[in-house]
Amino acid sequence: MNYKTIGCLELNSVALGLYAADEILKAGDVELLDARPTCPGRYLIILSGDTGSVQSSVEVGRETGGEMVVDWFVLPNLHQDVLPALNGTADIPEINALGIIETYSAASCILAADAAAKAGYIDLIEVRIAAGLAGKAFVTMTGDVGSVKNSVDAGVEGVGDAGPVVSSVVIPSPSAELKPKLF
Repeated sequence: MNYKTIGCLELNSVALGLYAADEILKAGDVELLDARPTCPGRYLIILSGDTGSVQSSVEVGRETGGEMVVDWFVLPNLHQDVLPALNGTADIPEINALGIIETYSAASCILAADAAAKAGYIDLIEVRIAAGLAGKAFVTMTGDVGSVKNSVDAGVEGVGDAGPVVSSVVIPSPSAELKPKLF
């Protein structure tokens, strides 16, 4: 399946999340990339397919979830580094400058990661979604200091109205003891 367009729906109910995931899959020709409970009692659904199918399926999910929808998006032209970072399979040979963007929702973090990756010559290290984070999420990235600063700024801006950014930082030269803790 083509992962160029992904959609995401984040709900404040596990039960409605499961129901929405089922309705989403029945609504169109999409592939379920992830569907799971997250902290604090939310449910995250990530799907892929052609843009029209993803749009209509996410809309069905939004209608199903109603007021329990926390955040959502449809993102055409996903940067190729986002899914490996989301799945924890990014291959990062060296950590230079370190950039971090922390958001209040999983969906807004994926948007930040995509915008950051598209803005500069950086490598996404990880997109960590709401596991032990009270519903928050963060993305880490590395590259030269200027590129990381540019990408962090673009990532913060890329969140837009999706959800507030908790914080963002750039560490020009992370300590050698910190680097192994990033994976």
